[in-house]
Amino acid sequence: MSMSTGGSSGGPMSEINVTPLVDVMLVLLIIFMITAPLMSHSVTITLPNANPKTKEDQLVTPPMDLAVKEDGSMFLNDHPATDAELRSQFLVNAQKVPQPELQIRADKGLEFKVVKKIIADAKESGMVHVGFMTTAERKE
Repeated sequence: MSMSTGGSSGGPMSEINVTPLVDVMLVLLIIFMITAPLMSHSVTITLPNANPKTKEDQLVTPPMDLAVKEDGSMFLNDHPATDAELRSQFLVNAQKVPQPELQIRADKGLEFKVVKKIIADAKESGMVHVGFMTTAERKE
């Protein structure tokens, strides 16, 4: 069997194999056909508009600021507080309407079990709104 030397000299093939391309395109087509109907919402609702100056803003009580240092010492609104004082303040503030938010500022090196105990005490006292204060990263 002899090979013809008419035009092929063993160089690079100039044809593109389109079979993998067709396979990928068919899979994408099937995915889009399945997900396209799911993207339209069949239930339309009217969402409320936010008004930043409402009467509710006037009723908001100032938040309780709790700072906890790494050694476990606590400061409620910048005044030193013990566990018993903290629990009594939680009980008093839990009865207020609207209830103030407890904002916890814990030291970075503080063990989480201390924060967990504070949250458990607040929950047992009836506090609902608890937030954590952090600092933004500095971009230098």
